[in-house]
Amino acid sequence: MTVIDAPSEPLRTVILGQGYVGLPLAIRAAQVGHQVVGFDTDADRVKRLQAAESSSPDVPAELIATALANGLYAPTTRPEDLAGFDVAVIAVPTPLHDGAPDLSAIEHAGLALAPHLQPGCVIILESTTYPGTTDDLLKPLLEAASGLRAGEDFHLGYSPERIDPGNRIWTLQNTPKIVSGVDDASLKAVSDFYRSLVDTVVEVAAVRDAELAKLLENTFRQVNIALVNEIAVHAQQLGTDIWAALNAASTKPFGFMHFTPGPGVGGHCLPVDPTYLSWQVRRQTGRALRLIEAADEVNSAMPAYIVKRLADALNRKGLPVNGSHILLLGMAYKPNTGDIRNSPTITIARLLAGHGAHVEIVDPHADDPVGLDVRVHYSQITANNAATSDAVVLLTDHDAFDLQLIEDHAPYVLDCRARLSGANVERL
Repeated sequence: MTVIDAPSEPLRTVILGQGYVGLPLAIRAAQVGHQVVGFDTDADRVKRLQAAESSSPDVPAELIATALANGLYAPTTRPEDLAGFDVAVIAVPTPLHDGAPDLSAIEHAGLALAPHLQPGCVIILESTTYPGTTDDLLKPLLEAASGLRAGEDFHLGYSPERIDPGNRIWTLQNTPKIVSGVDDASLKAVSDFYRSLVDTVVEVAAVRDAELAKLLENTFRQVNIALVNEIAVHAQQLGTDIWAALNAASTKPFGFMHFTPGPGVGGHCLPVDPTYLSWQVRRQTGRALRLIEAADEVNSAMPAYIVKRLADALNRKGLPVNGSHILLLGMAYKPNTGDIRNSPTITIARLLAGHGAHVEIVDPHADDPVGLDVRVHYSQITANNAATSDAVVLLTDHDAFDLQLIEDHAPYVLDCRARLSGANVERL
């Protein structure tokens, strides 16, 4: 384990992207004494940051206010404010577009940095991407635009983000940080920077291996979640309780890891990262990663399966989905956060609304889903609201939900998280 000391000298550090990855990194760098420029193209986001408003569950507003007051953090949309940096970290989104990786944000970040490159500076990519991006895309882009050479004039490396929004146990500081560089000097420079921020660094010699490591982490989760989801779909027909079986299997102290079924996967990582790996393998080898593609198919089908289970339950009560009042608990894709990116709840709400249901979504952490569907409304959970619904579906088990109220008043509950019990409760 690496013991953290204060940096030998403050570094002028720019973090490109002030979202759920870049903002915690920027504030942590300011906390240890680096001079940080937080760059983002979203003017509204930057304006909120300048007012010390946080959009991250991992960064309290008071930490932003302190960094601003100390003059160690400067949110900006101005590319000219990137000038004179010692270290630049690219933490921008890498979504899928028509099923293919969209690296345009990385390209734009590289082009914004290139005019300000100077001998000895360090460029680090944190955005999740496929193996080869740093070497084959970012490196030649920076070299062509700046006239400098990576490994000779400036340092270049890759360090995959491992932010788990809302996790109070594993944070940016105590989660081991993978680091890599295009050469030995770059590896040392990247490693030295992160040693000023985190407790432990894990050095990987090849950049491509570090890029693959990130995809492996999330692909592992995607595949194992798909396994339990697929079994859950058939468990009833087998006359089994998937939750009881999982709890029993989890008592084995070796050779098994506990994954739970649910309404699908959300966020940026699981719906996207495995596809990056599959896409790159198919592009370079012409062959498919069949297990990954099958896992994506299973998890992507879960929202439709939830709707089917709900329709079957309503039919048993003599009710059609059309016209039914359905209460969906949880729009965020994970508990105790407001992150709705790729949330299966959004798909479920659209499918139900498309069948004519009157859908209400309750989520104390997420904003009103404006524009989702005219038949989908944002609501609050009350005893009366639960009692007058035809069905309640627990999709995200936020701590703020009064589960006892649901058990006591809802006529029917489809529990996708195994948190409720009673004669009116049916589990996924």
